[in-house]
Amino acid sequence: MSYRKFGKNDVLLNTMQAHPSVDFFVYNGRIYFNDHRHESGSFSDAVLGITASFSGGISLYEYNIDRLTGSNNPIYPYITKDSAGASFKTVAATTVSTEFQYGDRINGFYPMTASISREFMSPAAGARGTVVNTETEIVNLGAGAPTFPHFYGLKNRLEYYTRFSEHYRVSSSYETGWNKAEQALNVIYVPSIFYGSRINPGTVSLKWYISGTLAAEVRDTKENGELIEVTSSNSTGNGSVAGVVMYNEGVIILTGSWEVDPLVSLPLNDGLTSGGLVKPKWLYFGVGGNDGKINPDRADVAFATASFGIHFEAETNTQVYTMFAKASRGQANYSNNPTYLTKGEPYLQQSGSHIYEENPNRTIKNTASSSFASYNEPFKRQVYISRVGIYDENKNLIGIATLANPVLKKEDEDLAFKIKLDI
Repeated sequence: MSYRKFGKNDVLLNTMQAHPSVDFFVYNGRIYFNDHRHESGSFSDAVLGITASFSGGISLYEYNIDRLTGSNNPIYPYITKDSAGASFKTVAATTVSTEFQYGDRINGFYPMTASISREFMSPAAGARGTVVNTETEIVNLGAGAPTFPHFYGLKNRLEYYTRFSEHYRVSSSYETGWNKAEQALNVIYVPSIFYGSRINPGTVSLKWYISGTLAAEVRDTKENGELIEVTSSNSTGNGSVAGVVMYNEGVIILTGSWEVDPLVSLPLNDGLTSGGLVKPKWLYFGVGGNDGKINPDRADVAFATASFGIHFEAETNTQVYTMFAKASRGQANYSNNPTYLTKGEPYLQQSGSHIYEENPNRTIKNTASSSFASYNEPFKRQVYISRVGIYDENKNLIGIATLANPVLKKEDEDLAFKIKLDI
């Protein structure tokens, strides 16, 4: 088999950008991703391994479909400890060194799942614990560990986004002024597996439903990250900024504290109150979205009439190799397929303990067809190409392109096969 090198312009690298639509719907402590309902199987109540308590997500690789420990045991990845020092990223190096002996097996876990989550930072996102000096008994308020460490992790990125809007600023005197460290914040985290490179600006929409009716909606209409209320049962908040979106990080921060619908009161157990009735506000948006605030099996503490919709478009960039494998005139005119040679002719000329010789007189089967009845077309050298192999510089086979139907290659023809590979 002969090898042919790609020419200078035969391999192209392009970037394909797509904007898939992403929808989450939160109701009564459960999340529904792109309108997919929770599925139960014959062995497990979670076919994809995504349980009801952590719902509305993606199961990476979709391993362990409808598996249950003790019945059809789940599969799992593992690494055997050796001198190479390989281990899972989730296992610390010190743990591998001290708790495992050479030859021990380090087990991983499938499935790996992802879903949105919510964190309610109240009453103050920048709150810190107290430190007590045991010798002097002096109490230092606000000198301890942060109550909400994620807020301090987001502060620098918020300041980075201030070039787009003043509403990203942690502390500002703009309009009525604010200090996010002293505010209650409603933060929704979207894993990058859902949005790819970033959330596409101008596509974010948050909808608050009460008893199935749209009560309010915010959108980033200016494409600068500001979530502006565009629809509401209470016109007081129309046009106001209810929060901001960090497009690259997949973080939505809501600060709107006005009443979405002043005529409605809802039971809420969200850390801000003791479970009494509160007015719906953007601060409470998405309650029950993997935040531990609502148990879907306990309707007495559920946000029974409220539901929430989250919509945005992702931005994915996929590198695509386009390769043109050429079969030039006078080349690619032989096949390794056994049917390429005439049937019934001896394969070997002679063989023994010191010699092995194939028959040099075997003929190629004439596959040229005629358009006339009872007429044999003269022999023409031609082959049918069904697969194209891709090799690296060391002649290792790294890919095979299989054609749906074999293509006839005549000796006086030039053919090019266009192969695409997403990387």
